Amino acid sequence: MKKQLTLLIILLFSIIFTACKGNEKLAVAGSGWNEIAIIDKKTGNIEWKHELSSGDECNSIKITEKGYVLYAYKNGARLINRDHEQIWDYAAREGEEIHSASQLPDGGFLIGVCGQPARIVELDKEGKQRKEIAFNTVTFNTNYQFRQISKTDSDTYLIPMIEKRKVVELTSEGKSKRSVILNYDLFSIKEIQDGNWIVSGGLNRCLLAVNPRNPLEETYVTGSVKGASLQFVGEIIPYGNGHALIANGRLPDGSAGNPLLIEIDEKNEVVWTLPYNRDIRNINAVYSFFE
Repeated sequence: MKKQLTLLIILLFSIIFTACKGNEKLAVAGSGWNEIAIIDKKTGNIEWKHELSSGDECNSIKITEKGYVLYAYKNGARLINRDHEQIWDYAAREGEEIHSASQLPDGGFLIGVCGQPARIVELDKEGKQRKEIAFNTVTFNTNYQFRQISKTDSDTYLIPMIEKRKVVELTSEGKSKRSVILNYDLFSIKEIQDGNWIVSGGLNRCLLAVNPRNPLEETYVTGSVKGASLQFVGEIIPYGNGHALIANGRLPDGSAGNPLLIEIDEKNEVVWTLPYNRDIRNINAVYSFFE
């Protein structure tokens, strides 16, 4: 009887916890699409959208702990509320491009700046610069340096280099910790369990699971999934249950014969796809949240 009561309490707690989380929403953006949006995952309907200015190229979007929308737009990174009011704007310098913006666990922000030199910039909660690391990518075409960078639990920075086809890891002081050649077109990178990485293969239409301590023997490449075809593999969101959400953006020729978002399970089988919506032109960047 006591065991049954315990199981009942656990079940009720699970139900309450799930209800408190609310419905899963997805913030989405894509290069060549003149809007960013929030969609309801269950229905695929657009619930909120924000028009970008002419020439903006958005490859990064996040929802902050306050529910604000953070996005990069090539010429800068900007934080706005759902009423489209600007909270702060971090502008790129002449000759620079910004394709990466995210919130840090302490409430600050991480900005990746392509340029000569490239820069990693940390902002405080109010959007004021608190740290800057300059580094050389040895890539003179600024647009081909990198897209989404990330910070690890060990306070290092992961930079997926496009032209160099490798991941560079820098310490918090900006010194090189490691350089892992992957020989794929890279877009985003995230640290997952045990310090491993999940990396998107962009134009190579694949995703990679990498053990950076032994990349020659423990790099696993997935170039196909059961139930859909991979297109431009943009940002990947690893779920805690072994599933992954993949931004499956348009190819350079504009074709998008497959869903622009797909979720796969641990067997690489598709368990969900974004229903077709003529108003969504491309998805390179995605962020999952509940409300």
